[in-house]
Parts: sequence; structure tokens; C-alpha cells
Amino acid sequence: MTKKIFWVIVAVLSVATSSLYGQKYQNGLIDKTVALVGNEMILLSQIEQEVEMLQFQGHYSDRNLRCQVLEQMLMSKIFYAQAKLDSLSVNPSMVEANLDNRLNNVLTQLGGEKKTEEYFGKTLYELREDWREIITEQSLTQDMQAKVQSSATEMTPKEIKAFYEKTSKDSLPIISTQYQLSQIVRYPDREKAKIQVREQLLGFRERILKGENFAMLARFYSEDPGSANKGGELGMASKAIFWPAFSDAAMALKEGQVSPIVETPDGFHIIQMIKKEGDMFNARHILIKPKYTAQDREKAFKTLDSLRTSITSDSITFFNAARIYSEDQYTRTNGGLMADQNTGSTLFEKDQLKPADYAVLKDMEIGDISAPFESLDNEGRNGNTIYKIIKLDKIVPSHTANFEEDFSVLQNVANGVQAKKAIDNFLDEKIKTTYIVIDPIFHNCDFERKGWIK
Repeated sequence: MTKKIFWVIVAVLSVATSSLYGQKYQNGLIDKTVALVGNEMILLSQIEQEVEMLQFQGHYSDRNLRCQVLEQMLMSKIFYAQAKLDSLSVNPSMVEANLDNRLNNVLTQLGGEKKTEEYFGKTLYELREDWREIITEQSLTQDMQAKVQSSATEMTPKEIKAFYEKTSKDSLPIISTQYQLSQIVRYPDREKAKIQVREQLLGFRERILKGENFAMLARFYSEDPGSANKGGELGMASKAIFWPAFSDAAMALKEGQVSPIVETPDGFHIIQMIKKEGDMFNARHILIKPKYTAQDREKAFKTLDSLRTSITSDSITFFNAARIYSEDQYTRTNGGLMADQNTGSTLFEKDQLKPADYAVLKDMEIGDISAPFESLDNEGRNGNTIYKIIKLDKIVPSHTANFEEDFSVLQNVANGVQAKKAIDNFLDEKIKTTYIVIDPIFHNCDFERKGWIK
């Protein structure tokens, strides 16, 4: 739990209806209403169940966790009440998607439907009904927060410059050293490597069908470090957490059956079903990744070395060589210029680069072109082997954010400050004008925001 409580919407996986009033819950304690925010009630059971969920998720707080949960609930209720007054609505399909995601995560962590029902003391149907209501409330609360923030964060460049000029430089973020680089990439013979992997897995599958133990083969040969030492067993988990090709193949199996070879971005698998339970399953698998030979490396290095010689002798520019010879679809059209696929930024900090790339880059100067080296692409969880040369185009030394070079960073900082002010002003005003009653058992809480106790 962070102290930026004005940004946080409580992830309350608990009952959100007033019908709980007067019911008993853990250890026979009588439930009661402990706070009213306008017409919205907060129950003691809601606080206890949220505390239980946070502790289950490993959250730690140096403040009284129940007081902290209550304060976040109070703020959420203020936003929720305003959302209803403003007639905001939610997308039902989005609510269901969020509900499925939360339920799948809990089912996976607890190990299936039966254990989940035992843990919460409710059926899955009851849990879905409970959580659907609270997710709907959360969505409305988030939308109301966004509405309050939106007018405050629409700042013009002139306003952002004014913010920069009046802000103490000690309060501005430090921008780490950034690098701009271009690359020319060559791939190993992937088809040949795939054929070899398939032949290896077909051999394992035949041995299993003839009676050999799947788990034993997984311990010896699987390249999934998380499951190999457990005989390839993955544990009961939602199908949603796996690659679709993997989960589809697994769910098509009967218990004890072994799948054909399945390809995912992580490599190639064979799967043995252990148990299915609704949309969850427990299975074993053997993962084998394509291997590349010294000949693959030698061939790629020879091509890249030749290109490097041509570029350094001015026979061709790096830009044109990348467009003609690079096999990386994401960078070749831009002359090899690397960019973050999520943000579009062409500047990378050290931690954003592949370790192999930075190991070469750190000893280069602007304009240098590296010797060929082996690295990884961004496919799958760990990446696939590639061979490349890189050109260091630019270095931006570490510095305090400034208006000329770091406008987007300053824009985010300024928007954050303005959004916080808008949220603070909204809550302060609503706390003054909203009917709020808090049970005396929470009057000793060290709330971060003043005015709750009237």
C-alpha cells in the first residue's frame, strides 16, 4: 500500500451490498456498519475481507492496515456517490473481463475452485456476484476520478514551461544516460532448428506412449526451469495465463493423454493432462527451444562483418545496408533505427537494453559500428537468438530534466501535480459538504486526510 492514496482505487474483493448488515462472519463476530458516506455504507466485514485479501497478496503497511483500508474506502465512496449523481455508466463487458481476470488470478494462486471456495467460504457463483458489484463500483469510481483529473491535466506547452521555470530543480526528475542506436540483424536457420526440435519431441512422445514416464523425461530434458524439477508439472491454473495455443491444446486432452507438438513463442511443447476443473487445468509439459549451430553463427557473422567493412569504407551507408540486408521487420524500414515498440521512443536507458547489447555498447563512441555479436530479439518471454551489428547514433548524458530535451517527462510531472491538486480539492470540498459518520472504534485512526471525523 503506498501513500499516494489519492491515486489508488481500493481493490476490494469483498461483499459490497448492505444486505450483510446484521450477519455473522469470522469467529462469530457480528457485522456492523462502521461508516456512512451520504447514503453509502461501509461494513466492518468489508474492511476485514479487504485486509485479508491484501495480506493474502503480500501487502505490508507501517500504518494500521484497517485504518488505511477504511480511509481508501471512504474516498472511493465519495467518488462513487458523485459518479451516480453525474449519471456515469460502465461497460458491462469490461466489468466481466475484469471479473474473469481477478477470478482467474485467485483460482491460480489458491489452486482451483474447491480450494478457493474453502478459502473464502463461498461458492464461485457467490464470489462472482459479490465481486461483480464491487468491480462495477470500482469502475464508476475510476471514471469519476478521471473526470475530476481531466480538466486539470490539459496543460498547454506554455503552461508546462511556466511549471518548469517555477519548480525547484531539486524537485525535477533525473534522466539517466540514454542511448540511440541502429542495428542490422541476421537470423539463424530457424526452420532447420525447428525441424530438429520437432524430431526430438516426437521421439519423447513415442517413448511416453510406449510406457516411459512423462515426468522423468521432463526432469531430464525440459527447458522450462520453473517446472522441469517438478516433472514438468505446472500446477492447477487458469487457462487464461498460458499462450492460447498451449491452453487450447491442453484443454482438448483427456486426463492422461499426451498432446501433439505445440508451438508457442516460448518454443515447442508436448503436454500431458493431469486434471481439468472448469476453465482450469493441471498439466505436465516438456519444453524444448530451437538450438542453433556454430555454422549458423559463422554464416551470420560473415555477412555482418562484410557489411561492416562496406559501411566503414563508405561503400554503403548503415541506413541503406539496414534497409536492404537486415532481417528485423521492426527496424529495417527505418534504416535500422531501434525504437521502443510501446512508446515509440528511440532513446533507451541501460536497463531497457538487452544485456548483450549494452555489453557491446558501453565501450563504443558515437558513430562507432560494433563487431558482430549474438543477442536476443523481443519475441516470447525470453527472446530468440539473433546476430547483429549496432551503430551508436547518439548519447544523452544523465541530467536533470529540462524543457528543451525532456518535454514529455515534464508534461507527465506537471500533469501529475495538477491531477493531485484537482483530486485534493475535490475531496476536501466533498468531505466538508457530505454527510459522513464513522464508528468510534475508528476514531483513533491516524488518517492521512483531515476532516473525516466530524
